[in-house]
Amino acid sequence: MTTPVLDEVSLGYQLYWNAHREPAAIGLAIGTHGDPVTDGPGLLAALQGLWPGKALPLLLAVSSGALLSNLLDHAQPGSPGLILDESLLRDPTIARRVHQAHQRGLALLWRGAPGARPPASLAPCFSGLLLTLTATEALASLQVSRPKPKALEQVWSPPTRSPLPSGHLYADVASRRQVDLCLDELNAWGVAGWPVEEVLDGYGKRLVQPARSAITRLLEAVDADDSHADIDQLLRREPILAYRLLRFANSVGLGLRMPVDSLSQAVKALGYAQLRAWLREQLPRASSDRDLLPISTAMALRARLMVQLQPDSAGQCPEEDVYLCGLLSHMDLLLGEPLPEVLARLPLSAPVKAALLQQAGPLRAALEIAMALESPHTDRTRLLCELHNTDHGTVNQALLQTLAKTRNQPAKGLLLV
Repeated sequence: MTTPVLDEVSLGYQLYWNAHREPAAIGLAIGTHGDPVTDGPGLLAALQGLWPGKALPLLLAVSSGALLSNLLDHAQPGSPGLILDESLLRDPTIARRVHQAHQRGLALLWRGAPGARPPASLAPCFSGLLLTLTATEALASLQVSRPKPKALEQVWSPPTRSPLPSGHLYADVASRRQVDLCLDELNAWGVAGWPVEEVLDGYGKRLVQPARSAITRLLEAVDADDSHADIDQLLRREPILAYRLLRFANSVGLGLRMPVDSLSQAVKALGYAQLRAWLREQLPRASSDRDLLPISTAMALRARLMVQLQPDSAGQCPEEDVYLCGLLSHMDLLLGEPLPEVLARLPLSAPVKAALLQQAGPLRAALEIAMALESPHTDRTRLLCELHNTDHGTVNQALLQTLAKTRNQPAKGLLLV
């Protein structure tokens, strides 16, 4: 049973990536349904009730001025941080509430238009800034960070500093080079979004390989004789490796009598000795490209969210099918092949194929809603819930339960509590 206040809002999320290319914090966009009297204290209580202490920091971005005022009045230290848009700060009453919330010790982040900075009167209230670069700023910073030609290496010149402030969060970073600049040179505590297309385009005709770190963790688990369930969970985090294992388990050379349509079946069918040998064969070509990690992490998160959105009440779609539907939904991007060709190599169930290839069947709603939730724009989520006759509160609770289980170390240097 959901908390009533979760029925009154639409949610969307965005992951903020740190220098290790792991989630540093989670941004939660909150849209209201035209009702300005959403229960702020009730919403905070619902969020905190679903958010364990070990979860990543949660940052709330609220589009409604009325709800934002309510949250500023009632949130206490330890509550999720608030992202404050400069357009809402023009209201003098909200600006006054910002000062009061800051005095109570609430974590506040400022967000503005490209190139903008907070006014001097409010700047001390913010724990950090959510900055968007203008084209001029991005170009200037890239020129400063560009390595000098070898001919000039012996000529001394004073160090040139980037015109951008360090230690903040950067949004809408358009390129892989700018990601490197923000995270590795400006010591940003995170970037919002990820240049997925550019990262994958950089591989050209080369195959994207599974992460070396993922293969190593699996080998350690197999050598330690960990349970099938533990090994299955590790496989679920690495989409390409999971896909390849299913292909291998169904290969003619392996000679299994029955199709293998789940990761748990593949692990059991191979046994630890054969799984260990197969994993070792993957190591020489394994990838150490950190910029692939956010892509695989986001795909695994979508799959986990689909499981929460699609309870197996009638037995029509087992959890394994639901998870594979989410995990494989963008496999065409990783492999550089049309999705029908990618899926044709696996003995997938009819509901999985229907959802991924025809936008139909019992998994369609969960897949579409899960994809819509991956955006700070919450209107599409609301429309899809209405289209599929899905309860808003149930969707929101499923999202929060999934995000609360996302781990990794938060970035250093930002006061969030």
